[in-house]
Amino acid sequence: MNIYQDIQNAVFSNKRLLAVLIDPDKMRAEQVEPFIKKVNATKANYIFVGGSEVEEQATERIVSEIKKFAQLPILIFPGDVTQITNKANALLFLSLISGRNSDYLIGKHVEAVKKLKNTNLEVIPTGYILIENGKQTSVEKVSHTKPMSRDNIQEIADTAKAGELLGMRMIYLEAGSGALHPVTEEIIKSVKQELTVPLIVGGGIRTLDKLNAAYNSGANMVVIGTAFEEDETFFDELKKSQEDK
Repeated sequence: MNIYQDIQNAVFSNKRLLAVLIDPDKMRAEQVEPFIKKVNATKANYIFVGGSEVEEQATERIVSEIKKFAQLPILIFPGDVTQITNKANALLFLSLISGRNSDYLIGKHVEAVKKLKNTNLEVIPTGYILIENGKQTSVEKVSHTKPMSRDNIQEIADTAKAGELLGMRMIYLEAGSGALHPVTEEIIKSVKQELTVPLIVGGGIRTLDKLNAAYNSGANMVVIGTAFEEDETFFDELKKSQEDK
């Protein structure tokens, strides 16, 4: 299985990709089975697992539990080196290019190498850009970096392009978990115009309208987490919308 190639093929075919994000720190083992059954009922393509502050070993435990019920590829969306586990299929090798903390630009990556040597994970270099959303996020607190201003669209687009030129194979625009405001359509459009690599958008997307707005603006993949955690009906709405297509 080559997950990145699958993503590229989907982008080439104008297929809209959906990922569901699970935070190991917020989901207990007994919650996994009913949650994954609902995910399986949608047309989700990937399961992302990770969070900013996760207890060591929690990621591996929750991934092992997810694999019992899910057929979808599992990608680690790490907040730290401790979240790397060979139980998953792939790792988003995130560089926080919106910040200037060297630990999250290269330091953590160097730490990760010794772990990655002992895994079969597919490693996908991904430029991660945090956009202000109206409140402080866990990423901001943990990484000691500031998000990019929503108003400085050109700088966001230039940062995304710089990430691609540095060799990032995907760009991830993130408003943060539980964001008050998702990444705007104007930002997504401006960034997409600069890129030749897949664009992922996540954070604050809690309705079908916002989901479709992200796709229509140029997102190749949308990541949903909090909406599924907090609103049980979102599963049903998403399933129905996909069945109607």
